[in-house]
Amino acid sequence: MTVAEDAVRIASAAAAFAQPGEELAGVLVAETLGRRIYLCAFEAAEHHSWLALDGDAAPLTERRLVRDAASVAALCEVAEESAGGGHLPELRARLAELREADRPLGIEEAEAAAASLAETLQQEPRIASSVYLDAIGSASRRLEQALGESGGSPFAAAMQSALGSVEELTEDVERNYKLPLE
Repeated sequence: MTVAEDAVRIASAAAAFAQPGEELAGVLVAETLGRRIYLCAFEAAEHHSWLALDGDAAPLTERRLVRDAASVAALCEVAEESAGGGHLPELRARLAELREADRPLGIEEAEAAAASLAETLQQEPRIASSVYLDAIGSASRRLEQALGESGGSPFAAAMQSALGSVEELTEDVERNYKLPLE
């Protein structure tokens, strides 16, 4: 079963947990602590709520598991948005223009690193995990180095600056969780 098919299966099961007036807004797929978690977002006119389901579509109440799933899902979103300066397709087009116009030294390496980063990024639905996060980080750093960035990593700085937002999301998930967390 593909991730997309699995997400549809879980979404169907999650809909049963919607309260009157609530709709399932989305399903984020994450792997953490050796388990696949489906973080389901529900929305209504006046509120929103969350529920994490396991692979059997059973609700989870383990606080650490739910927090880790929300955190890794948010970190992967930020990493994808920050990769290549947040404008990877435009960067790749500009590198191709430079190769054609000026043929600067190292352009092939930069284009290869940008292509590698593009290949690393997965289409949604995808599984957010520490392995995926590390792959994006490594590919981003290779691109930065190929572009001549020898100091601090802009990608790492973007990730660092997003930690507050990631924490806000995990707190929101906890605060608006449909079940008591243990």
